[in-house]
Amino acid sequence: MRIITGSARGARLMTPKGLTIRPTADRVKEAIFSILGDKVRGRRVLDLFAGSGALGLEALSRGAASCTFVDRSTAEIIRKNAEHTHLSDRSRIVSGDVLAYLARLTREGAVFDLILADPPYRQGGAEAVLSALDGSSVLAHEGILLLEHGKEEGPFSTEELELVLVRSYGSVTGVSFYQQASYLRECEEKEAET
Repeated sequence: MRIITGSARGARLMTPKGLTIRPTADRVKEAIFSILGDKVRGRRVLDLFAGSGALGLEALSRGAASCTFVDRSTAEIIRKNAEHTHLSDRSRIVSGDVLAYLARLTREGAVFDLILADPPYRQGGAEAVLSALDGSSVLAHEGILLLEHGKEEGPFSTEELELVLVRSYGSVTGVSFYQQASYLRECEEKEAET
């Protein structure tokens, strides 16, 4: 484990050693939450491929109601970081395969307002997450999916999730924001009526 700065409201978070875990860069995280603004407050958050838990903990520090963190190998690190930032009371940490857990959430009818997904770049994880969420009720009707991916990956398309915004950071990172296509159609219809 190593310690990095620039985490949830300035706290120092532990991150796992090794090249397989790539923490979200501080400037990317700041840009993401600047875009989301007040859409985080009071929301139920799902942090997929959570790594150190930095994105979910940042959401909690900005007023999210709760966050479920899912990662195959870093549950203990997330737990320590949640305790260190005094956010463990609103955290649920799941150790397991992200796609299997998404399937379980779908069966259980779980719903989240904000889903943060940061799969390993260039390994098909971004497309797999989108495929798992497409047509699923896990993302709330008015919810937002934030998908971090390699800059050269995407844009990805699905039947039910519509790409609403794409940003690139440096030479490596891309961030895409998705919402339910049915919700966006409803918003367009309401605007047309006024």
